[in-house]
Amino acid sequence: MHPLLATHQAEAAQRLGPDVHRYYAGGAGDQVSLGEAEQAWQALRLRPRVLRDVGTVDTAVELLGTALRTPVLCGPAAAHRLAHPEAEVATARGVAEAGSLMVLSTRSSVEVGEVHAPGPWWWQAYVVRDHGLTRERAARAAAAGAGAVVLTGDVPYLGARHGATRLDLTGRPDPGDQQDPSIGLEAIAMLAEASGGLPVLVKGVLRGDDALECLDAGAAGVVVSNHGGRQLDRAAPTAEVLEEVAAAVDGRGPVLVDGGLRSGLDVLCALALGADAVLLARPVLWALACDGADGVRDCLDAVTDELAHCMGLAGCTTVGEVGPDLLHRRRS
Repeated sequence: MHPLLATHQAEAAQRLGPDVHRYYAGGAGDQVSLGEAEQAWQALRLRPRVLRDVGTVDTAVELLGTALRTPVLCGPAAAHRLAHPEAEVATARGVAEAGSLMVLSTRSSVEVGEVHAPGPWWWQAYVVRDHGLTRERAARAAAAGAGAVVLTGDVPYLGARHGATRLDLTGRPDPGDQQDPSIGLEAIAMLAEASGGLPVLVKGVLRGDDALECLDAGAAGVVVSNHGGRQLDRAAPTAEVLEEVAAAVDGRGPVLVDGGLRSGLDVLCALALGADAVLLARPVLWALACDGADGVRDCLDAVTDELAHCMGLAGCTTVGEVGPDLLHRRRS
């Protein structure tokens, strides 16, 4: 783990109330998936190239036509006000200052039109039982400037989160605002239409065949994710399935990944496995709790700077030069 992220994590545990910390930090079931996430990235090994000119290293990427300084993005997480009084407004400011992109949660503490993100951002969607409400939210996000919709596909209903506190974030929600467990691939087209044609990525993909079905149904890309270990416990670590999903997508759209990434070295491994970018969620929350927008900026900058350093050590000057040949395949 990057030292700054470790500091933020430790300080946030002291700053946040115990219920809030458990809500953010906990996982589903026996928290097996939660515990394996970081270890799976650390188990990967690399074969760096030597005698390459790495006097200049550039971490810039382009995602769906948007130029970014870094492939290290801010993933969606609910209720940022529990971490900081400026909530998602502060998060968005810090992300923009880092030259990155924010994915704003449906369960944001701040209404989508009130965040006023100064940089590029996408909107994360749940399809709730009231499809009219889902359409309305998608239209509002598009009107507010979202560049894409990220459909969370792995929450037909909430996982059994014994390790995470249940917090009532919305009072007593109308049943129509609860996730619709009956939705299928048709939700991709519904969100694209409701948002006025925004690209839709599907989050929660852990299988190559699922990735292909999502693309064939109109998805612009996928996010390899097991929901931070908060849905189906014992779901595979994203580090172990990313390569299969990226191979199935085969350049038809961007592949993003989250889950346990805690350093620039982890990001380098994710890029080598086929990711176009990564998403950090819990590290951003810890940074927000510690130092607001400045903390978020410093978190993303730290991981990006470490990525640049590791790219140079691996013999890569651009993200496009990071490929599967850098991975070391261990003999059993």
